[in-house]
Amino acid sequence: MPHLALYTFGVLKSPLADPAPLTREFHDSAGPVYQQIGHHPGYLAHAEAAEGGASSHFELDWGVWGEFVVPNWYSKGRTVEDIALAATLSLWTDLRSARDAVYSGLHRAALNRRHDWFDRTGHPSHVFWWLPDEVTPTWQDGVSRLEHLHEHGSAPHGFAYPHAFAPDGTPGGSKGSGPQPVPPAA
Repeated sequence: MPHLALYTFGVLKSPLADPAPLTREFHDSAGPVYQQIGHHPGYLAHAEAAEGGASSHFELDWGVWGEFVVPNWYSKGRTVEDIALAATLSLWTDLRSARDAVYSGLHRAALNRRHDWFDRTGHPSHVFWWLPDEVTPTWQDGVSRLEHLHEHGSAPHGFAYPHAFAPDGTPGGSKGSGPQPVPPAA
C-alpha cells in the first residue's frame, strides 16, 4: 500500500542560534510538537539525523533520508550560527492522518504563531506526494517537489491540501479536479 510523504519548509525571521525570546520560543516548542505528532494515528516516521551535535542541518548525516538540501529561494545562512530555516520530512499512512496532525494539537498552536517566526516568502510551505511503501523519501525529493508545486501548482507529482490527489493520480482533494495553482504561504 502506498505511503504519503510530507515535506515542509519555512524561512525563519531570525537564525535558530539567536538568543532572543521569540526565537527561543520557536526552538523550545519543537520537541513537544514532534513528540505529539509522533504518536498521532497514521504517522510512520520522520527524517532524523544519525548523530546529533552542534552541526548545522547541512553537515549532519541523515542516513536513508539523503543529503540535506533546501529550495532555491532560501538565501539565508548555512552554518550553526546563521541558519534560519525549519524543515521536516515525514511519512504517513494517508492524507487525513497527516492533515489532522498538522491542524490540531500543539502543531496547530504553533501554526497560529507562524507569522511571529517565519518570513512570508510567497512560496508554498509544504508538499505531499505518494510513494511505494518500501521507499523512503529524501530531502532532495521534497525540495524538488516543493519547487515544482510552486511553479506548476498541485499535481500528482506533488500537491498541497486541499488540492490533493489519490495514490493512482486521480484528483482526490476537497477542491478542484486536477492541477491547481497554489496560493503563496500566508
